[in-house]
Amino acid sequence: MLDADFFHRWMTRATDLVSREADRLTDLDAAIGDADHGSNMRRGFAAVTTALAEEPPKTPGAVLTRAGRQLISTVGGASGPLYGTLLRRTGKALGDAPAVTEQDLAQALGEGVAAVAQLGGAQAGDKTMLDALLPAAEALGTSFGAAREAADAGALATVPMRARKGRASYLGERSIGHQDPGATSAALLITALADTAGGAA
Repeated sequence: MLDADFFHRWMTRATDLVSREADRLTDLDAAIGDADHGSNMRRGFAAVTTALAEEPPKTPGAVLTRAGRQLISTVGGASGPLYGTLLRRTGKALGDAPAVTEQDLAQALGEGVAAVAQLGGAQAGDKTMLDALLPAAEALGTSFGAAREAADAGALATVPMRARKGRASYLGERSIGHQDPGATSAALLITALADTAGGAA
């Protein structure tokens, strides 16, 4: 069973990974976006860690709901609402249970990803964070390790895609050949989850 401490550690690990990879995220965003994705995500997850430490939520759902709310209020651009929606909707789907199963999380994450798709109007193949999140949510029903592999593969698969949503879509054909920064940061979030679970395969 996965308790509130597990989810708190997931968010802490995500903060570490985003901070470590922030420059790479910004470099990716410089090619097809505003060159601020790394700094925005680093600031947002640092704020999440602070908020969770100040008053630790007592249930998995509450951890994700608070984290999502913090991202919405801290991260600029489209990333804040999208990541905030992902975590808040996942947290809401988990409800008030003091602990949840991996299957519970897989189902809840699926609901969170669907909410992101609805908010952004994107789908698989549009060269967005969904290209990492959709396969990851599906694979999570198998294992944490499978989810991480699916997210990484999904992010890498955005390189040859032409962006159809977001700022990168303005570039048309010039968006081809660049890995999507949103898919890359989404893969980091799933990697943090797998790391927290001990890389369970």
